[in-house]
Amino acid sequence: MRYPSIVIVSPALADANNGNWQTARRWRQLLGATHPVRITQQWPDARAESDEIMLALHARRSAEAVQAWANAHGPRGLAVILTGTDLYRDITIDQAAQRSLDVAQLLVVLQELGLDALPAQARAKARVIYQSAALRQTLPKTTRSLRAVMVGHLRQVKSPQTLFDAARLLGPCSGIQICHIGEASEAALGELARRTARECLHYHWLGALPHAATRQAIQRAHVLVHTSAMEGGAHVIMEAIRSGTPVLASRVGGNVGMLGKEYEGYFEHGDAAGLATLLECCRAGQRAATQDQPATLLARLRAQCALRTGLFDPGAERQALMHLVDDLQAGPQTQRRTRAL
Repeated sequence: MRYPSIVIVSPALADANNGNWQTARRWRQLLGATHPVRITQQWPDARAESDEIMLALHARRSAEAVQAWANAHGPRGLAVILTGTDLYRDITIDQAAQRSLDVAQLLVVLQELGLDALPAQARAKARVIYQSAALRQTLPKTTRSLRAVMVGHLRQVKSPQTLFDAARLLGPCSGIQICHIGEASEAALGELARRTARECLHYHWLGALPHAATRQAIQRAHVLVHTSAMEGGAHVIMEAIRSGTPVLASRVGGNVGMLGKEYEGYFEHGDAAGLATLLECCRAGQRAATQDQPATLLARLRAQCALRTGLFDPGAERQALMHLVDDLQAGPQTQRRTRAL
């Protein structure tokens, strides 16, 4: 049996070490066992003639490649994968992003609430594919303090100011240690991180770390903090869940779509006091756990995250991708809509 060749268009490559690249790299690995798969930033290129399926990450940033494919092949074989900035900003204001939705055979969102953010006419050709991460052992965690880790490059869309402000509200005697991983994509935010580290000895900005070291930091943390303004489906959330580390997250669509509407670990976007309160509750729960007191917030968050871990299994993601490719190869007239539950 001959499998169609696939090109993944990603606006970021390995040097960016961001969510788009992690998705592209993982999809190449998951599909590569059966299909010829390559990753490129621009299309067409010297190898374009052999491509039969296009998976384009980002409706706006990959819009030129999406339009070029549509001009050459029509919608057949073209899937556009929507990021957080696509769903919660660009498709409402940017004509290139809107055009990407129109010309694609199929659309993919990365968490269940992403479908609700699409225009009504686009939902019929959209499906959910949850991303995945390898299951990691929960590592021993200190009881001397609560370790909170935040992972994300310092950009306004990630709202690191919320973490800076929460660190100031907590103070050095709170028993909470905060580690912040990510490069200063915006210089002003890097300066704020350095200032916060100087003035708050319980806040530590580690800069960018290799992916393996980042995952180990997540495994050793008691909680992952995620403050973003908008998300399509954050890698660090699934990596935390697959490591047995609960999450404290801003209540925005992309986070709720991964963690569930009833999850207890939300704070309102930009609410540093709300985040600080949740961290204090988790620290109190950590102390209570040493006294065999059940049903603390920290224990409930662990249990709620454990119920979601199967959504982010690599085998489930590969199966969903294989169905996507099969439907793209079959063409628009026979496509089926697949919603992940």
